[in-house]
Amino acid sequence: MNSRDFLKAGHWPTLLAAFLYFDMSFMVWILLGPLGVQIAADLKLDPAAKGLMVALPVLAGALLRVVNGALVDRIGPKKAGLIGQIIVIVGLVAFWASGARSYVAILALGLALGVAGASFAVALPLASRWYPPKYQGLALGLAGAGNSGTVFAALFAPALAVAFGWTNVVGLAAIPLAIALAVYVLLAKDAPNPAPSRRFADYVRVLSEPDAWLFMFYYAVTFGGFSGLASSLAIYFNTQYGLNAVSAGYCTAACVFAGSLVRPVGGAIADRFGGVRVLSALYGLAAVALAAVSFGFASFALGFASLVAAMLALGMGNGAVFQLVPQRFRAEMGVMTGLVGMTGGVGGFYLASSLGVAKQMTGSYQAGFLVFATLALVALALLTRVKRRWRSDWSLASARI
Repeated sequence: MNSRDFLKAGHWPTLLAAFLYFDMSFMVWILLGPLGVQIAADLKLDPAAKGLMVALPVLAGALLRVVNGALVDRIGPKKAGLIGQIIVIVGLVAFWASGARSYVAILALGLALGVAGASFAVALPLASRWYPPKYQGLALGLAGAGNSGTVFAALFAPALAVAFGWTNVVGLAAIPLAIALAVYVLLAKDAPNPAPSRRFADYVRVLSEPDAWLFMFYYAVTFGGFSGLASSLAIYFNTQYGLNAVSAGYCTAACVFAGSLVRPVGGAIADRFGGVRVLSALYGLAAVALAAVSFGFASFALGFASLVAAMLALGMGNGAVFQLVPQRFRAEMGVMTGLVGMTGGVGGFYLASSLGVAKQMTGSYQAGFLVFATLALVALALLTRVKRRWRSDWSLASARI
């Protein structure tokens, strides 16, 4: 692929703004995960409470993605993103200014952080509408690589909490968010071919399509696995291997970096070889890696390597799923991004919360990891069943299925 042709095919300032907006939003979306060790020690939380704490922003973000998807189709992605970013900044500052240190206040903050997670339903349509079908995998992979913001949260939040206290870290997080908002206002531009405004019945009609439900499930596995692990790994490394908060944050950052870095790679490879073929291989790898992690290796190196492999497969899978979605539902990209993103977040909520519940009920994380590995195999089986129909029914001449 000629990078010059790609840059000319769309609007790179908007792509850059979408990436940065998404990046900083995701940084704060999973903020409670990297801070989880210190918050749990301060509030004396049990494993189930810790699991709910880190999972609630993921669930809130999932549900709000549907709202954002509808809002994008109504008022355009730029305005929808502007509204969401302001809400998150106000929520962070309000929590910090109140000085609240209770579990209820943390859960309320988690709901506000969910608005940041809903940025997914803004950033992807904002970028997607500027690019032709043959560049969808790469364009959405680059915009979606904003999930690398989770790396910054894992890398810096625990150390900053040691220096300044975890409540002050929440307030500090509003600063990069405000900078990203300024860049977004200056550079982002809605595409000249916006999707027509749709009625509620139009959104319901999309759900009558079996393919829509398949994409929702596929992303629940790939992004659900990625976001669930990103939210949970700091607590996992602390509990399973006895790492302190800062070391657990560094290890989490490494895993998340691996998964987020390869999202555009997954999209580009899917453009080259076809999303179905690439996604099938990635589901198989994810299932094997998650099953291996479930055995709780005594060796930290083996456990860490298995988690990195899982995050690589899931991260590339995120890009591969969104190489396919705009080919099938280009005219409904706003609502489909919301629906698919919602189920991705629901998958993340399930994984993060189930790991905490499994640990509390059985003393091990194994059940949580094994069930999610099984879901990856189910996704692989479903993809195998539909690939022939997809290739014959809706393949485009300029894009590979």
